Amino acid sequence: MFDIRDFGNAGAEDGVPGLLTRLRTLYEATPLLVGLYDHTDRLRYTNPAYRATFGLSEGDFPTWEEMVRRSHASGHGINITADDFETWLASAKSRRGKVRFRSFESDLRDGRWLLVNETMDADGWMLTVGVDVTAFRVDTRDIRQARDHALRAAHTDELTGVANRRFAIHRANEMMAPHGPGGTLCVIDLDNFKHVNDRFGHQTGDVLLRAFCALMAGAIRRSDCFGRVGGEEFVLVLPQTDLAEAEHRVADLLARVRASRPLPDVPDFTYTFSAGLTFTPPGDTFSDAYGRADRALYLAKLAGRDRVMLG
Repeated sequence: MFDIRDFGNAGAEDGVPGLLTRLRTLYEATPLLVGLYDHTDRLRYTNPAYRATFGLSEGDFPTWEEMVRRSHASGHGINITADDFETWLASAKSRRGKVRFRSFESDLRDGRWLLVNETMDADGWMLTVGVDVTAFRVDTRDIRQARDHALRAAHTDELTGVANRRFAIHRANEMMAPHGPGGTLCVIDLDNFKHVNDRFGHQTGDVLLRAFCALMAGAIRRSDCFGRVGGEEFVLVLPQTDLAEAEHRVADLLARVRASRPLPDVPDFTYTFSAGLTFTPPGDTFSDAYGRADRALYLAKLAGRDRVMLG
């Protein structure tokens, strides 16, 4: 596993090795929380302040999701007040790493408040720096939190916590912009969802939707975007992904869904989805791409559901 101490040597006083050694020394000493994540959202470097906050031992490099789950269970890290942890996690993952830079405040289980700055590079690596702002402008913190919550709500589906239609379309348009990376757009529809509502009731249907979204949010890359566009229909935005890779990945997601048991009160319940995929080069439009993917989804339904089709 990568460790910033691999750079340089302690005796180099000039040039790149010496600068990196000095940078490491300062990061190790600063009270700022410094963490570096790779494109898979796995920690590759943390300083002592970061490790202490999240209950990490030296040399421990979990993914962000693994770290949050472990620190939450042990009483460290982020203060999560949501009634449903999985919905909170799906919502957090739907926003994480979707813009080059973002800044927000977050409170910790130990009572501190952090101003967190996340910076992404073109390869998907993320640098996070947390500053203790517990004593900073306490009188206006409620206003700042209300602003952050409003921005989050504007991008989030209220029921499931994943990206909503507006944000998912925005991410798709970024992918298809004239100078964008291109990629694959996937339209997903849960099979026979109406039968679930008719048989078990709408409340159970909501449980299924939340379980499905939590599964998907936990299985996609940080650079991807999974969003609910209405009812039981979803889109998956896969930047820099050709059709062959996208088909393989969505087929893997379908296999995970088939194997899942999302309803605790109905342990033998299983379900599937159908999906339509289309490649979207730079300069494509969302309406054209969505039309192609939607037609492929229609063919998947006609062919018997529980499958992935290309369009």
